[in-house]
Amino acid sequence: MPADSTAPVRTAPIRTGIAGFGLSGSVFHAPLIAANPAYSLDAIATSDAGRKAAATASHPAAGIVDTPADLLARAGALDLLVLGTPPATHYPLAKAALEAGLDVVVDKPFTVHSAEGEELINLAARLGRVLTVFQNRRWDGDFLTVRGLLERGLLGTVTRFESRFERWSPEVTKAWKAAATADDGGGVLFDLGTHLLDQAVQLFGPAAVTHAELAARRPGERADDDVFVALRHDSGATSHLWMNLLCAQQGPRYRVLGSDGGFTKHGVDPQEPYLAAGGSPLDADYGVEARGWAGQLGRDGHLDRLPTERGAYPAFYRILADKITDGGAASGLPLPVDPEDAVEVLKLIERVRTLV
Repeated sequence: MPADSTAPVRTAPIRTGIAGFGLSGSVFHAPLIAANPAYSLDAIATSDAGRKAAATASHPAAGIVDTPADLLARAGALDLLVLGTPPATHYPLAKAALEAGLDVVVDKPFTVHSAEGEELINLAARLGRVLTVFQNRRWDGDFLTVRGLLERGLLGTVTRFESRFERWSPEVTKAWKAAATADDGGGVLFDLGTHLLDQAVQLFGPAAVTHAELAARRPGERADDDVFVALRHDSGATSHLWMNLLCAQQGPRYRVLGSDGGFTKHGVDPQEPYLAAGGSPLDADYGVEARGWAGQLGRDGHLDRLPTERGAYPAFYRILADKITDGGAASGLPLPVDPEDAVEVLKLIERVRTLV
């Protein structure tokens, strides 16, 4: 049954389990949850011995189990399940967690197929559970900077938006990625591309895919690692999005061109490497980018340096905690990410694949 609109405001910490302790679970979810007193990190599922040891060392109060099924078996002792597992597992695990009475955070990509995402949204609504998607790069400092420029109208009418995630990663190092095809949610389009598409739509609204290129360049790549997507937004702006894992010379992270000026930004948000190095979201310098990476605002011959806004990944779990403690699905407070947005991104990905 749907949650009662008169559901009481909860005061106890949100008892949380994390499925998966790879990059997603160990670098993003666990540190952000542990730093927020609205949560207790009660359980972590990983079958890898090294990751078990790392999870125990970093989060000694959490029970360590082997599989997501072990977490679901103790669903009565949890309130929230966070899925940091491979994409092909997202739909069945999220479905099982919702049916077990848990609220759910699903890492991107939400699901492999848009129809699966829509089914989960309908199931969560029917059961009165909170369901959201971890599109953390909505809180990248450089993205917040671009969004602020647009909100203040400093570029005039934006005609072209260019956005890149380019890396030099010539080897496929993760076992599941080496085995995954596009049908399994493998490839850079489902990975970094999910962020780029989400950011473009957040800034400029609904869009249609007008051109796409997909290639697999690296030995052993079974999906795609070099992708370009062009979007035409209903608002009139054009987005050009690059994602490349075999890029020896990287282009600007952003180039935004408008009727009154432009903005160009190199470098990547520092939050991920900071957390990976053991830093805490509670540190005074968390999310602060070195001033040397400031973007350039204006036009050629009249350029000013614009410092990057502080990154804010903790906002995701703060907004989610407000939602859950205010009454969960019955609360009028917003989700950190509407899963409907994630479904629209999946539909764009599906359209890309029909063009190539």
